[in-house]
Amino acid sequence: MSPFLLTRTLPVDATDAALRADVRSGLTARPKTLPPKWFYDAHGSDLFEEITRLAEYYPTRAEREILIARAGEIAAASGAKTLIELGSGSSEKTRHLLDALPGLHTYVPVDVSESALAGAAEALLAERPELSVHALVADFTHVLELPDSPGPRLVAFLGGTLGNLLPEERAEFLASVRARLSPGDALLLGTDLVKDEATLVAAYDDAAGVTAAFDKNVLTVVNRELGADFPPDDFEHVALWDADNEWIEMRLRARRALTVKIRELDLVVQFEEGEELRTEISAKFREEKVREELAAAGLRLDQWWTDTAGRFALSLATAH
Repeated sequence: MSPFLLTRTLPVDATDAALRADVRSGLTARPKTLPPKWFYDAHGSDLFEEITRLAEYYPTRAEREILIARAGEIAAASGAKTLIELGSGSSEKTRHLLDALPGLHTYVPVDVSESALAGAAEALLAERPELSVHALVADFTHVLELPDSPGPRLVAFLGGTLGNLLPEERAEFLASVRARLSPGDALLLGTDLVKDEATLVAAYDDAAGVTAAFDKNVLTVVNRELGADFPPDDFEHVALWDADNEWIEMRLRARRALTVKIRELDLVVQFEEGEELRTEISAKFREEKVREELAAAGLRLDQWWTDTAGRFALSLATAH
């Protein structure tokens, strides 16, 4: 096998088609919504990297702490010969797992960005020429066909991204992962934990305004890709804690009444003054809730690790 293979399971125009569908359905709904995946063009990705270094934004540091401290235990418990990472991006955090898995044969990064996959694979293979990398250009929220690779396999879904899915979407996603696990395979899942409201809100509304710029970047993406005329400065970034659902919502609130035209969709969207467009939910979890959601998908929570401050968790689950 070549040390690097790349398989595209998404049609070349899939991203454009998905953006069009999401914008049309989201901006004609009540309340208006846009999915958070559209934050991440090149500029949005740079802004998010900046967010991860902010004092207020603890999840990345907390998860890295767990990975560094527990990678050996994760490796021993999984015995993985193949590591599959969903939403792999730069694969930076994955290095802690790769270093701890001496018997690893194949790494399968999965991402919608071909350029991110190719860049990460090039860097990894320069460090680990013995590793086989089979990258998948795919959307992990849809049915995923994984390549043949040696087992046991460890599927990693890190960063708390599970929390960006609504409960019914989480159930569907976890069930789809379970359907692709063979006996002996495992899921390594990152989840941000419920904590005090002030800490949570600050993590999504930092004093320097980086998260506000990140939130508004979704409007810039729609303007550029679909010929829209959103005025980003006429929207205010808002982060709210929903205690009933135990999630953070990020919203963009119109500072005045607006009419937005989206040329490529032949769509006109009205905003009233103060009307809000939801751009992200980020659910926070408790151990029992994670256990219940995994069990509903046919997965058993076997291991649970948190950082020393109890802010973030990694869990290891197997099929039952």
